[in-house]
Amino acid sequence: MTIQVGNKMPSGTFKIMSAEGPKDLTTAQLFEGKKVLLVSVPGAFTPTCDKKHLPGYVKQSSALKDKGVDTIAFMAVNDVFVMDAWGKASNVGDSILMLADGNGDYAKALGLELDGRGFGLGTRGQRFSIIVDNGVVTQLNIEPPGQFNISSAECALGQL
Repeated sequence: MTIQVGNKMPSGTFKIMSAEGPKDLTTAQLFEGKKVLLVSVPGAFTPTCDKKHLPGYVKQSSALKDKGVDTIAFMAVNDVFVMDAWGKASNVGDSILMLADGNGDYAKALGLELDGRGFGLGTRGQRFSIIVDNGVVTQLNIEPPGQFNISSAECALGQL
């Protein structure tokens, strides 16, 4: 079943890169007591994700945080090393947390997995954004296949 506005975010664990190397980050650590903007893309370095989606959030990160967002997190079904490299290549610095959902477990828990086998991508996460307030979904923006509009940074700004 797909997550809905008003639902509590499911439990799960991501991988993030730290100064000491890969480490786990639980959803409790990510969401509890915070306003989080969780963005999912089908893959790091893929054309729309790399040229439009992530750069929009990098550009708008200060404005989003000024509107009360504690954490902007980008999630993809990629390994932690790819997500770290993508963050560095995109100059996200400390403005965006890069989350690896390596096996797609969290995308599946949200009911937002994507069958990308026709493109040689396997199972991925759909393109979406979710505004989460203390673990509860307050806004949910799921893009139709092949689209990039409602999960943009500009759309998120208008929803805060």
